[in-house]
Amino acid sequence: MRGAGMINDMNDGMNDEPGRILRWNFFIGGHLSASVPVRLVERTDRGQLVWMETGTPMWRTELPNGAHLRDIAPDDRPPGGYPVVADRWPMGNALFYQPTGAAHSVLWLFGRRRKFRGWYVNLERRIHRGDDIDITDHELDINVAPDRSWRWKDERSFAEKTGHPVYWSADEASAIRDEGASVARLAEAGTFPFDGTWCDFRPPPSWTTPPRPPVPRHPLL
Repeated sequence: MRGAGMINDMNDGMNDEPGRILRWNFFIGGHLSASVPVRLVERTDRGQLVWMETGTPMWRTELPNGAHLRDIAPDDRPPGGYPVVADRWPMGNALFYQPTGAAHSVLWLFGRRRKFRGWYVNLERRIHRGDDIDITDHELDINVAPDRSWRWKDERSFAEKTGHPVYWSADEASAIRDEGASVARLAEAGTFPFDGTWCDFRPPPSWTTPPRPPVPRHPLL
């Protein structure tokens, strides 16, 4: 794994038009888990916002016996990656903030009738390749309630993966946790992105559900 905080944001020359369809590609231990089309909401020097809609046609990794990729040891995975199958995004609607040069994203989570139900901090390494947003998941995450109270998520599995060469070293694990702690302090202070902005976001009525993208070009990072 490259350094926990090394992000390559390649936005120069990209079309910044709101509504543009991008591809959010989610990797665990170097293997693709899901590829979901998202719509660009806003892009500035500080970062970008993208919208992911529940039920969006997507690709997901076809795993044996309904397993989750994060629970399959890297040595037990096929060297060329798993095949992908057509599916639909099963989670709720979410607005993603992807700050430039940071090793995390912050999600505004919306439930039924698109009611805001809290934030989610995903610790990650992110690389932009044209319209592709390749995410290397760092396992450890943070749930932030609407009242801005917060708690770590997946601490045990994060610790279990620490030290494996496809994940992160002990030093990188410390940097990942420090990244999360710095975001948690923003939540405690009630500063952006936890200051109440975007909590009432609604996508424009003209935005239809994005179509399923082409089959992912690379099942491995």
